[in-house]
Amino acid sequence: MFARKVSARLRPELTAQFLQKIQNEIIPLLRKQRGFLDEFTLISQNGKEAYAYSFWNNGEDAELYDRTAFREVTDLLAGLIEGSVRTHTYTVANSTFHKIAAAAVAA
Repeated sequence: MFARKVSARLRPELTAQFLQKIQNEIIPLLRKQRGFLDEFTLISQNGKEAYAYSFWNNGEDAELYDRTAFREVTDLLAGLIEGSVRTHTYTVANSTFHKIAAAAVAA
């Protein structure tokens, strides 16, 4: 499994609009990408920083997304963030998420 972390400085007065954009436009776009598994977004308590983690089957799928659809994501966020987004990539060493998801389905 592979992970991408995207961080951005938010315009604090636009945090609600940022979250709506993530939910209504960006997550549906991610779901259409080959190898996409999951995404979660964290907002700092002061509302000034956002961290979005996306999880992919493998690095090749994440790289394809980065070269293609990620530009659309950054365009969608224009006006809601200050400066540019920062991206980091990781190989997932371990995760309990799949166990949590399986337990929720079984319940």
